[in-house]
Amino acid sequence: MPSTTSTVIVSENTSNGAAKKNGQAKADGAIAKRAHYAPPWADVSIIGIAGSSGSGKSTLSQAIVQKLNLPWVVILSIDSFYKSLDEEASRKAFRCEYDFDAPDALDFDVLVDKLRDLKAGKRAEIPVYSFEKHARLEQTTSIYSPHVLILEGIFALHDPRVLDLMDMRIFCEADADTCLSRRILRDQRERGRDVEGIIKQWFNFVKPNFEKYVNPQRNVADVIVPRGVENHVAMTMVSQFIKQKLLEKSTHHRAALTSLELTALSQPLSRKVHIMKQTSQMRGMNTIIHDIDTSPEDFIFYFDRLAALLVEQGLNNAAFVSKQVLTPHDKPYLGLEPAGEVSAVIVLRGGASLEAGLHRVITDCKTGRMLIQSNIRTGEPELHYLTLPKDIDTHASVLLLDAQMSSGGSALMAVQVLVDHGVKEEKITVVTYSAGRMGLHRLTQVFPDITVVVGNLCLDAEERWVEKRYFRC
Repeated sequence: MPSTTSTVIVSENTSNGAAKKNGQAKADGAIAKRAHYAPPWADVSIIGIAGSSGSGKSTLSQAIVQKLNLPWVVILSIDSFYKSLDEEASRKAFRCEYDFDAPDALDFDVLVDKLRDLKAGKRAEIPVYSFEKHARLEQTTSIYSPHVLILEGIFALHDPRVLDLMDMRIFCEADADTCLSRRILRDQRERGRDVEGIIKQWFNFVKPNFEKYVNPQRNVADVIVPRGVENHVAMTMVSQFIKQKLLEKSTHHRAALTSLELTALSQPLSRKVHIMKQTSQMRGMNTIIHDIDTSPEDFIFYFDRLAALLVEQGLNNAAFVSKQVLTPHDKPYLGLEPAGEVSAVIVLRGGASLEAGLHRVITDCKTGRMLIQSNIRTGEPELHYLTLPKDIDTHASVLLLDAQMSSGGSALMAVQVLVDHGVKEEKITVVTYSAGRMGLHRLTQVFPDITVVVGNLCLDAEERWVEKRYFRC
């Protein structure tokens, strides 16, 4: 984004605004092998909202999120990045004599690192700051895969490095009396302050620093919003800008999937795809599973048996190291043992049908879960829920379980989530009961180092019937 921008002041009788297109080119290099695909949350759009304390930044941010009513728009307060105070500074803070309204009070280096992680599609651990204790707490808040991030705070438009990452810059305006009254109510209600201390901070730090540091941010704003949430024109303009950015991401993502489909038509399956040998036992169990007259109890029993075989085949691709043991006959035996911990991530809800088979093979396996659903309107896969083992990036092997894979869109996203959380491709084994050739081609083209274990091949567009029969709904 250029360092100098035109400014638009939005009022009730103004309908035009500034909304810049993100023309940032994607880097090649180490990710060239999958440069033809990027998940929808890659290169998150960042909207900055700055303004005086009490000008309505937080209220405006929340109103925008409510107006959009989407799960991928996240608010990040710059207040989370206040620096930890030493003993002397802490004493000043409790006496309302510490200047929290100067840029030096914030750790912009950490903020920039977290924003860059999110831009790169990685998970960011956000600090938690306690205004009652005037200290940064030990716990953090995780942010991952937002399509839009709203960064709000008095210095949201202050640091040039942060400005370079933004797609839209907003400055909130309100008269000083309104700001002071809002600050008094907020600090009493949320931060345990008394009125005398609030007034003391206002005249010693907040008011003079507004003129010195906060107000100059108007010069780099794309949009200046008087009256906050009461300004319906500004609210509509910002919401339309965000919807347009999401539409662009969705269009690019679907185009990438289509491109993968076209290039896969003339290519054989990857050698990393292992289709279970169709022995008489396998064909017999598949016959029972596919039979419409099979009882629910028999379906579950035989599918659990087959799931255990799939997991065992997946473990053949896990890393092992040599180990010598002593047999009961007092003779050495040179065998193998796992090179490290094996964990599993279940793609809900289909992957849960493989869970019983998983625990038959690895009784104490650490598991994570993710929920990926297709958008009814666009057909695009969307990440709705995610929980992973905390140390999954250190595990020797990770099994990714799903009952069926047809087009491969959900599988692409699921593997990308693991890669974003530090799991190396070669450690990932996708285990699925059935898969279409198109989905297998797409997946192995984007992630050529993963292994895929498939029970049997199916049509490229097969309905998800396994989970319906397994869970009886």
